[in-house]
Amino acid sequence: MVTGTKTTVWLPSTASNRHASVRLFCFPYAGGGAVIYRDWHRSFPQTIEVCPVQLPGRGGRMREPPFTQIRPLVEAAAEALLPFFDKPFAFFGHSMGALISYELAQLLRAERAAAPLLLFVGAHSAPHLRNREAITYNLPDGKFLEELRRLQGTPQQVLDHPELMEIMTPLLRADFEICETYPVSTAPPLESPIVAFGGVDDVEVPREKMEAWREHTTGQFALHMLAGDHFFIHTSQAEIIRIVVREMSRRVGGDKV
Repeated sequence: MVTGTKTTVWLPSTASNRHASVRLFCFPYAGGGAVIYRDWHRSFPQTIEVCPVQLPGRGGRMREPPFTQIRPLVEAAAEALLPFFDKPFAFFGHSMGALISYELAQLLRAERAAAPLLLFVGAHSAPHLRNREAITYNLPDGKFLEELRRLQGTPQQVLDHPELMEIMTPLLRADFEICETYPVSTAPPLESPIVAFGGVDDVEVPREKMEAWREHTTGQFALHMLAGDHFFIHTSQAEIIRIVVREMSRRVGGDKV
């Protein structure tokens, strides 16, 4: 495994796995960090190396300013993660992470670099669909807090803790700005197959907005609607992992969970 300050900052919890034949890079939702995927490796066979990605502004990178636009974020991620693309790999992203995964795959294609074997995307509208939601990242603090409570993605104990919210609010605003100012994609479809996940009770991203990801690949496409709301990544984690392992194993071989 390639090591170095820049790479290990982006992949803080990834241990070298010489048995792995493929890597899975996991990108978080808005306000989240690599900790979301902290225990995923326990449910994967040794042939798949799970690589949770730590973005600036969270975890051990708390002192770094978070990105507010997706293009510079993806460019920085590509530069840091490039040494890890030395073997077959796939991307997994939930909500904001889905956009990051998609844009990173597009950037790699534009630079004629290696392409992901698979793109796993969850809980975000297809990139060509215009965002019709209200802009919230620049709301006054009180209104922004109300929006966070409505979305139900931030733990109640954090919302009720002024000191924690003082730390979290700049990060959440930055991540929301990435999502809310994302320009609709006009890029041609990727060749990488796409596997999409939606929550049956997700009012923010209904089935039809997940189904529309089909337009972004010339390869195979599959949609799985799972139990839960926008954060079904937690409530349906076992099912997500089962599907991811199955799809990756079909393409690279190896043991299954």
